[in-house]
Amino acid sequence: MSTSSELARVAALRARFGAPSTGAGVRVGIGDDAAVLEMLGGSDPKLLVWTVDAQVEGTHFRTDWASWEDIGWRSFMAAASDLAAMGAEPVAALSALVLAPAVDDEALAALARGQAAAAAAVGAAVVGGNLARGTETSITTTLLGRAAQPVLRSGARPGDGLWLAGPVGLAGVGLALLVKNVQSARSPGAEACLQAWRRPVARIAEGRALAGAAHAAIDVSDGLAHDAWQLAEASGVRLVLDLASVLAAGGAALTAGAAALGDDPAEHALHGGEDYALLVASPRALPGFARIGAVEVHDDGARVRTRTTQGTVVDVEPRGFDHFT
Repeated sequence: MSTSSELARVAALRARFGAPSTGAGVRVGIGDDAAVLEMLGGSDPKLLVWTVDAQVEGTHFRTDWASWEDIGWRSFMAAASDLAAMGAEPVAALSALVLAPAVDDEALAALARGQAAAAAAVGAAVVGGNLARGTETSITTTLLGRAAQPVLRSGARPGDGLWLAGPVGLAGVGLALLVKNVQSARSPGAEACLQAWRRPVARIAEGRALAGAAHAAIDVSDGLAHDAWQLAEASGVRLVLDLASVLAAGGAALTAGAAALGDDPAEHALHGGEDYALLVASPRALPGFARIGAVEVHDDGARVRTRTTQGTVVDVEPRGFDHFT
């Protein structure tokens, strides 16, 4: 028995479900950060943008690494980041909770406080959901947004700049500090990395700047290199990342946290996940974004490369978080 990668399984499901019917009011189906649906009736010209994200105990979080309030917050922000990448304005959310027997009323109240705080921060009230019991706790958040001109992964063009909103690598370092139980790493930089993992922030405000300006965008949830490959493949281009600029986006916290682990900060910046930064291809600068590279013609070879601090260009593996490999 073989188990294929997460991306391969998504592709298989997309093939099974097929392309959406042109008459069904579906603009974008499986394969982007969110689905895009046409409004049915009314005079509002904006499109509906829908996404769903699941956080599962033992896979996405552990209760000895984060409080229930943190878990509620991060589960909501993970879904909200998909809307940010589409340039969508959050409207409302549904929350489906499967609770293990160990989750008592106090824990549930803390989880809900975290969700409510994140919902207030992005401007999307929780309006319903489902509650069930199970052997492990999972939190599934469905978010509805709207956008006049959603930004897809597939529009990057050679000559575009690559722009990043938010740091990359910090959440990956924070998780590694927890996994390896590095107790000596309680410097301000290491604490910032732990906070980045426990309390990520969906870049909703930066996402608002994408409409009419960005050609393509994706949120960095599974690692910069992994998600950059997805954008490059969808657009049929190559992305060249300037490594010094990527590391600068992580700042001193990335350097300090990686040092506490004895790791190369570039490893975490390129391949760490759950930062929920936004990676954008745009011909011009965007407010809240820093330039980290460029879009080129893809003739052959790797979809993503880095330009090192020595000026050499090297291929980058599309390595990041994968549920199945």
